[in-house]
Amino acid sequence: MKGAFLLAAGLLLASGTAMAQQPPSPVGTWLSQTGETRVRIAPCGAQLCGTIVWVKTPGKDVHNPDPALRSRDLVGLRMITMSQSGDTWRGTLYRYTDGQTFSGSLKLTGQNTLELSGCIAGGLICRSQTWTRVN
Repeated sequence: MKGAFLLAAGLLLASGTAMAQQPPSPVGTWLSQTGETRVRIAPCGAQLCGTIVWVKTPGKDVHNPDPALRSRDLVGLRMITMSQSGDTWRGTLYRYTDGQTFSGSLKLTGQNTLELSGCIAGGLICRSQTWTRVN
């Protein structure tokens, strides 16, 4: 009986150590820096995609440059598509507030924070935001 207990305790400790050693992941739900939007980041094939799951002021994608897409709801809209490049993810970001799409990057800066950067003009003008994990 004592041997079985020690074996079970050892297995629990070993599994806890293995779990603790996993690198942090951007997968989860994140609150934008402004607090206006929550985005769920999840795998989509070999990429990560960010889909809006909550908006402070729900509405439609009225600023989209494609008139056929202006009637779609903001909730459910994919605004991030990224591929991993080392410890950074790179791809595109869609800003629904003005309908612009940017080249961008995403990088974890802590267990519960990430930096999202978007650039225009070939990377000459960039802006970053810090998002906070909400789940």
